[in-house]
Amino acid sequence: MKQPKRYLITSALPYANGLKHIGHLAGAYLPADIYVRYLKAQKRDVVFVCGSDEHGTAIPIQATKEGTTARAIIDKYHPIMKQNFKDLGIDFDIYHRTSDPLHHETAKEFFTKLNDNGDLEIKETEQYFDEQANSFLADRYIKGTCPNCSYDSAYGDQCERCGKSLSPDELINPVSTLSGNKPIKKSTKHWYLPLNRHEDFLRDWILKEHANDWRSTVVGQCKSWIDGGLQPRAVTRDLDWGVTLPESVDGGKGKVLYVWFDAPVGYISATKQWALNNDKDWKPYWQDKDTKLVHFIGKDNIVFHCIIFPIMLKLHGDILPDNVPANEFMNLEGDKMSTSRNWKVEMQDYVDDFINKENGGSQMADVLRYYLTLIAPETKDSEFTWQGFQDANNSELVSIFGNFVNRSLVLMHKLCKGKVPPLHAEALTDLDRTVVADIQAAKEKVEALLEQYKFRDALFEVINLARTGNQYMQKKEPWIVVKQLSEDGQPTAEAQASIDNTLHICLQLCANLAVLINPFLPFTARKMCYLMKVVDKMLDWENAGKMKLLSTGYSLRPPELLFRKIEDSEIAEQLEKLKAAVVNREASVVSKDSTMEEINPKFADVKSEIVFDDFAKIDLRVGKIISAEKVEKADKLLKLSVDLGFETRTIVSGIALHFKPEDIVGKQVTVVVNLAPRKMRGIESNGMILMAEDANGKLHFMNPEAEINPGAGVS
Repeated sequence: MKQPKRYLITSALPYANGLKHIGHLAGAYLPADIYVRYLKAQKRDVVFVCGSDEHGTAIPIQATKEGTTARAIIDKYHPIMKQNFKDLGIDFDIYHRTSDPLHHETAKEFFTKLNDNGDLEIKETEQYFDEQANSFLADRYIKGTCPNCSYDSAYGDQCERCGKSLSPDELINPVSTLSGNKPIKKSTKHWYLPLNRHEDFLRDWILKEHANDWRSTVVGQCKSWIDGGLQPRAVTRDLDWGVTLPESVDGGKGKVLYVWFDAPVGYISATKQWALNNDKDWKPYWQDKDTKLVHFIGKDNIVFHCIIFPIMLKLHGDILPDNVPANEFMNLEGDKMSTSRNWKVEMQDYVDDFINKENGGSQMADVLRYYLTLIAPETKDSEFTWQGFQDANNSELVSIFGNFVNRSLVLMHKLCKGKVPPLHAEALTDLDRTVVADIQAAKEKVEALLEQYKFRDALFEVINLARTGNQYMQKKEPWIVVKQLSEDGQPTAEAQASIDNTLHICLQLCANLAVLINPFLPFTARKMCYLMKVVDKMLDWENAGKMKLLSTGYSLRPPELLFRKIEDSEIAEQLEKLKAAVVNREASVVSKDSTMEEINPKFADVKSEIVFDDFAKIDLRVGKIISAEKVEKADKLLKLSVDLGFETRTIVSGIALHFKPEDIVGKQVTVVVNLAPRKMRGIESNGMILMAEDANGKLHFMNPEAEINPGAGVS
C-alpha cells in the first residue's frame, strides 16, 4: 500500500464550557497523540490539530451559571484545557480556538461557497419564541416534562435523567428558561444542508469503500443513520453567540452558524493558523488527495464526522477522511461518567493529585496514559477503576517494565563496571538468539497494530517484550554465574562471556523498549534516554529492532526507578473524593437555576427506600475537635483529634481547602462513629465527619446549635 505524502490528524474540539475528564482524554486525544508520535518517529509529514469549541449554547448557559459573560467563560477554560493536555503529554502542533477571527473568516467563507453553489436550502419554519425575552429559543433554552420518564426538567434536546434525545416539540408543558414563560411558535427563516441529497454518495463511500477498514461500530452506526433516511439539517440559528452570517447574505442578520457546522471547520482554520506560524502552505493538507486525513473522536460524534462533515468537505472540494477510529465510552467505577452528576475524574484533578505534587511528576502522566490505553474502549465500552489503575502501575509498569530496566542497569554497574559489555558471538546460546529474534520481531508487530489503530494491542506487545526480558534474565541468572570462579578468584572466561552476552542483550532490549514505548509513554522514553546517556534521536522508529543502539564500552548513568509504587492510601483517598463529590452534590438542596434570575430550590433524587433497621445501624455522636493539622503532601486532608466523650479518635477529613486547622479547634461536629477504619496517607481514620455543601460549593459542619457533651447520641 502506497504511503501518503502527508498526514493531517484531528481530535474532536472540546467545548470550552468547563473542565474535561479522563473519559474525554481516553476517547479522542490520547489515541490520536499515540498515533501522531508514532508517525513523527517515522519521520512522516504530519500535522496534529485541535482547539477549543467556543460557540453553541453550552457556552452562554455556563456563563449564566457562573454569573459572567460567554467571552469570560471561554477565556477561562481555553488555557486550562490547553495546559491539561500539555501536562498529560498530548502534543498538538496547534491548539486553536473557534473564537479567533481567522476561524470566523474561514467558517464564513465555507458557508458562502456552499450557499453560492446552491448546495444549501432556505426554509421557513415555526420555532419556539420567548415573547418577554424577545428571542427565539435554542433547544437548551427550553425545559419541560420528558415524555419518556416524566422528569419535569428535561431540556429541549435531551433528558438528563433518562438520557433520551428529544426535540422541543416532544416536551410536555415546555417553558422558556429565559423568563419561565410558556413560549409561542413563531415563523423564522434558516439555511439547511440537505443531507438527503447525498445518501447514494455515503452508501458508496462508507458502506462499500470503507466497510472493511473502518471499525464495525462506526460503519454500523452510519448504516443505521443512512438506512433510516437522512433529513435536511439546519445550518443557522437565531442566537447572538457564534459566527455571524456574512453581511452579503440576504436575511442573515441576527443569525449565526449552527455549532455543528462551525466547529468542524475549526480543523481547517487551525491548520491555517499552524501554516501561518510555520511559514507553510495549508492547502495541500486539505485539498491534495495524497494527504491522509484521520479524525479521532468519541462515538457520540460519529454522525458529524462520518456523515455531515464529509458531505460539507465534498461540496467544498476538500479531501475526505481516510479513517474515523471512534472510541466507545469509558465508564467509572461501575457507572457512566457524568459531569452533571459529578461522577468523573477531571484531568485537572489528576494533574493536581499526581503530577504537580512531589509524588511522581511527569512519570505519573505516563501512568495514566498507560492505564487508559490498557483499557481503551476501542470496540466496546470499558471501565476505569482506581484499583485497576493501581494494579496496572504496580503489577506491570513497576514490576515488569520498570523492574527489567532497573535490574539491567543495576547488574551492568555491579558486574560490568558500569559500561555496556561486549557481545561474544561464539558464546551465544539458543536462548540468546531467541531473545534477539523477539526484539527484532517486536517492531513489526507494534508497527502493524499502530497502523490499524489497535493501540491497546500494540501496547501489550511492548510490555510483553519487557516481560520476555525479565524471563530471559531470570533464566540466565548472571548473579549466579558470576560465582563460577577460576583459580585467580575471578569469573571463568565462560562465565564472563555469559554475563557479558546476557547484559549486552538486556541493555539493547532496554534501548528498544525506549523506542517502542515512546508513542505511549513519552516522558518515560525520555528518562530512559537520559539514563542511557543518548540523545532523543535514538527514539526514531528506524532504530527499533536494532541490536547496536548502545555501543560496547559506553558508560551509562546509575539506575533510577522509572515508576513508583502507588500506595493503598492514595487509592482510598481518590475513592473517598469521588464518592464525596456525589454526596456533596446530593446534599446541596439549593442552587441557582442555570438561566433564571430567581433562585429556585433543586433537590437530588430520593435514594432507594430503606427500612428503619438499616438506619439504626448508623451510630451518630456529637464530637468536639481538640486538635487539627494538615496531612503532609495532601492538600485536601486534615488530621483531626476528636473528643467523643468515651474516647478520643483520629479522623482524617477532606476539608483542608475549606477550613484552616486553627479555626476549627473547639468546634462541635456530628460523627459517624461505627464506620470501619481506613488508612489515608498512612494514617488510620476512625470515623467520618458529616458536612453539608452550599450552592457555592462551600462546606459547613453539621453541628448542634447548643453546646452538648461529647459522646451524646444524634437521632
